[in-house]
Amino acid sequence: MATYLLLLIIAASAFSTLNADISIDCGSSESYSSDDYSIGWVGDDLYIQHGESVELQSSKAIYQPMATLRIFTDRKKNCYNIDSEKGSKVLVRAYFFYGNYDGKSSPPKFDLHFDGNYWITVETSADQLVYYEAIYVTKTDTISVCVAQTFPNMFPFISAIEVRDLDSKMYGYSDSNRALMLRRRVAYGTKAIVRSTDDFYDRIWIPAVNGDDFTVLTSDETFIEVSLDDSPPRALFQNAFATDNTSTSIQLGTNLPTTKVPVYMNIYYSEASVLDSTQKRSLQLLVDGKVNSKPFIPVYGTAGEFTLYNLTANSDTTFSLAASPDSTLPPLINALEVFTVSDELTDGTNSDDVEGLASLQDEFDVLKDWGGDPCLPSPYSWDWINCTSGSTPRVTALYLGSFGLSGVLPDFSSMTSLEIIDLHNNSLIGSIPEVLGTLPNLKQLNLAGNDLSGTIPSSISKNKKLKLTVTDNPNLCVSGKSCKTASVDTSGSGGSSSSGGRKKSKLPVILGTTIPIFVLVWVIGGVCAVLHHKRKSAAIAAGNVGQTGGANKPSGNPQAAQMQMAANNMAQNVVNDFIMNVHEQQSAPEPVYNDDQQNHLEEGN
Repeated sequence: MATYLLLLIIAASAFSTLNADISIDCGSSESYSSDDYSIGWVGDDLYIQHGESVELQSSKAIYQPMATLRIFTDRKKNCYNIDSEKGSKVLVRAYFFYGNYDGKSSPPKFDLHFDGNYWITVETSADQLVYYEAIYVTKTDTISVCVAQTFPNMFPFISAIEVRDLDSKMYGYSDSNRALMLRRRVAYGTKAIVRSTDDFYDRIWIPAVNGDDFTVLTSDETFIEVSLDDSPPRALFQNAFATDNTSTSIQLGTNLPTTKVPVYMNIYYSEASVLDSTQKRSLQLLVDGKVNSKPFIPVYGTAGEFTLYNLTANSDTTFSLAASPDSTLPPLINALEVFTVSDELTDGTNSDDVEGLASLQDEFDVLKDWGGDPCLPSPYSWDWINCTSGSTPRVTALYLGSFGLSGVLPDFSSMTSLEIIDLHNNSLIGSIPEVLGTLPNLKQLNLAGNDLSGTIPSSISKNKKLKLTVTDNPNLCVSGKSCKTASVDTSGSGGSSSSGGRKKSKLPVILGTTIPIFVLVWVIGGVCAVLHHKRKSAAIAAGNVGQTGGANKPSGNPQAAQMQMAANNMAQNVVNDFIMNVHEQQSAPEPVYNDDQQNHLEEGN
């Protein structure tokens, strides 16, 4: 029992960790642990069902998560949805390794989005791995990573996605309504990549290249104290780059774009040796040759950090770390992070519309694979909706005709900006929700070609502003009183049936005529049999009287004659009644619909 409980605890712990930090191998269906960095990877089956999985064929060794990819050849955008906690600070990383998977030696370009925001235009390489990273505070409980085609014949793909939860205090000088977009993260003096095994938050620190311009310093302290809010890994502070003299500065490579953008920069440092009383190392940051900071002094055995923000720069801007005028030792640096700051993050599509779309997705499996923000970024909305413009768009149209929907319509009445709902040619069943008639802006409702039943709600049938199409729903009654089926056009355009509608059944007319005639024949036959019996009885009686020598009187019995006359009258009445009933059933007029209903019921397409 104890062993069983221990296994449950371990499983729960693993599940919690998986929810917090996830590494998705796109295009793979396997779960495995990477030997390189002890990272647990999962296939993308649970996150997306669209697109095509491709396995790279190469004679060279490929890092396992990059050996597969998922390519998308249709839709405006294709998205992965990953569960998160609203308001959490996360690091999201997306990888792209082309590997000439299509044999065309033509690496594509396409857009990358997150949570309805434009991220970057991905420029893949023929044989190099590229990745992009964003740090931000989530606004919902779902993280979305999307790729969108932006150039003809250049199909977007993705190789891997990673999400890491960060401490809320990390990168604390950044605006919570904006994202930090990584441009460079480098470790000076290290010989290998520093990440998950050394960095609790699995940031990737690339070793800086030393062109023999710098002296590599190794710390005398084996255990560096790191108590910074940004929690840089301790491994960064074992080595550093330094110049040979105080007059030479360290030029910082930033990888910034050519256009000016807001910049966020972290400089990490630690003194490598115990200094005597005559030595002093003091640093200052220069931007375009001008001092931009107060002096900061590295401390032996302790990690230090300088953060630069509220500054705009581009690729032409120079950043350098120089010795302060009173410094006796040259400048040093252990690590550097450079980010650009995004525009203000969107709140996404209106929450009422998101709720309504979620109801549709919960009901219809065919819609569940549409992810990301429904409307944003513009113009990359879902293919089957229309949206308004603006920072918080509304959904104005649903175009779900011939979409393979099967089931009962859920309640999506929260989508109050809807003007068009097109659900024709599906397999919808049940009644038409009355709440659809309460949508204040609805102008067109097309429900033709389904299997809806019941009557049309009065909130819809009496709405003079609504163009309604309900043809080819054989079990749907267009009027509660007449229950006339909707397989015949009931629009104001006349009484002709729609071109795609089902033929009106003549079975009720045939049965209504045949059954009374059959009964009538049966009754007449019975009456004739009775009359025949009566005549025979009367003849026998008359014969008996004549044989006894009666007086010279009319032949036959007067009582029998009266019975025969009554029978004749009864038969005639029965025949007349049946003829009148049959005539009434055959000539009954069709139900008449009032003018209001005729004005807004339209023939199906």
